[in-house]
Amino acid sequence: MPISNDDTHDPNKILPIDYDWAREYYRDGVANNWTPEEVPMQDDVSQWENGELTDAEQRLVEWNLGFFSTAESLTANNIVLALYEYVTAPECRQYLLRQAYEEAVHTDTFIYCCDTLGFDPEYMYGMYDRIPSIREKDEFVVDLTRAVDRDDFAIETTDDVREFVRDCVGFYVIMEGIFFYAGFAMMLALKRRGKMVGVGEQFEYIMRDESLHLNFGVDLINQIRDERPGVWTDAFEREVEDLVREAVRLEGIYAEEACPDEVLGMSADQFVEYVEYVADRRLQQLRMDPVYGTDNPFPWMAEQVDLNKEKNFFESTVTEYRDAGSLDWD
Repeated sequence: MPISNDDTHDPNKILPIDYDWAREYYRDGVANNWTPEEVPMQDDVSQWENGELTDAEQRLVEWNLGFFSTAESLTANNIVLALYEYVTAPECRQYLLRQAYEEAVHTDTFIYCCDTLGFDPEYMYGMYDRIPSIREKDEFVVDLTRAVDRDDFAIETTDDVREFVRDCVGFYVIMEGIFFYAGFAMMLALKRRGKMVGVGEQFEYIMRDESLHLNFGVDLINQIRDERPGVWTDAFEREVEDLVREAVRLEGIYAEEACPDEVLGMSADQFVEYVEYVADRRLQQLRMDPVYGTDNPFPWMAEQVDLNKEKNFFESTVTEYRDAGSLDWD
């Protein structure tokens, strides 16, 4: 297995490679290299300072920057302090190191956005404490990675493997695959209206990274599942479904607070539908049946993100972009 349950893998010997899919994720991540300073932000500053955004739009920007600024730090800490210890296949560890670097870039992105727009750091990073819906999402995810955070946790038995897989579902599928995509939709909707385009482009870069992270996590989960079929029981699948349903519920509360009055042409109800659509996609990636059957209420997201082709896109050779400077945003 790619995790520490036996002596199959020496983490110091990457050759021969057993998991080619992990190596491909690393190569695709390198091909998508970028830094936040490459994106011009002058128009964003002008719009922000000259009152070209409504109060609701300003709140939308602030809430998403506030949520992601803490969530990205949480993600990076999980990789470095928890996941890396238990994922011992060297090619998988190589990708985790790449992902950790990308999380550092994402954290730097929010520093760059906050500094550029003149936000008070205490105000921005304090949203975790001030806004209940943001705090509840973060606390939910923290609880979902409870096993790997224990000092005495070790992967020895089937039950241990199942706990680790549960944490991976929480970390990759729910945090990066549901909560993150909801924020992407908000910011890309704003960008489509010609507002805060620079911040929107930053989110597009992040979204492409996170799509790789999500799919790596799903493949890691499914690889463990294939090698240890006793881990994925009917009872565990019901638990995973319950976790996804709770994530959708929490994201619905966030949507109602962040988009109360048809902000950006999106109602809270539409936004909840989008989260349900994404959640069904995640369940299907885990070889589970969808539970919502909700159509995508934002077809423009399919054009921009192309969730239907997400897996095929990132498993194939990256031809649309090789580095940040060559991306075409038209």
